[in-house]
Amino acid sequence: MDWFPLWNSIRIAAAACALVFFTGILCAYYVTRLPRVVKGIVDVILTLPLVLPPTVCGWFLLMVFGLKHPVGQFLQQYDIQLVMTWYGGILASATVAFPLMYRTARGAFESFDETLGWSGKTLGLSNTFIFWRIRISVCRQGILAGTVLAFARALGEYGATSMLIGYTPGKTATISTTVYQLWRTNDDSGTIKWVLVNLAISTVVLLAVNLLERKAKSRRHA
Repeated sequence: MDWFPLWNSIRIAAAACALVFFTGILCAYYVTRLPRVVKGIVDVILTLPLVLPPTVCGWFLLMVFGLKHPVGQFLQQYDIQLVMTWYGGILASATVAFPLMYRTARGAFESFDETLGWSGKTLGLSNTFIFWRIRISVCRQGILAGTVLAFARALGEYGATSMLIGYTPGKTATISTTVYQLWRTNDDSGTIKWVLVNLAISTVVLLAVNLLERKAKSRRHA
């Protein structure tokens, strides 16, 4: 059994998760500080990939990074090609996983007791120290849950990934695209094997999310 789709899916999901971890946290932090009207508009824009069909997200990515479009042509001058390459899957997965990280982090920040931050300022602590050592520490359960969900979403991504990087065995194949290709070629045994692998990973992810939720509830009731 060729395990490349598993390895490729994990590296794409891990890289995408790292990308949305920082961008999601920073966007969530600054959006919570915007005026209500502006906050609502920005929130809709950042959350759109959550409600759009993944294939539509993939189409938008192709329209921006495709080789026939200005951005794609500009990147190609520097030997950077996101279409039909495995690292293009990082962009596709990050696009659809970002809203989960963003909204989870935003919810955690909105529940943060701002008096803790104000107290830190009165003690002479910098905003950077307060953000990373106090705010993130207090909100860590929500942020961890968002990280796990984002990783799971990136790992199971199919629509945007198939649109942007396609399916090439040994190069761009992921678990999701492999399941589809094996089913399309009537390889039932191969399909079942990868479905079971996907089920096992999904179960572990859900158990991790439930564990984090229980820890968060116990902290609130402590």
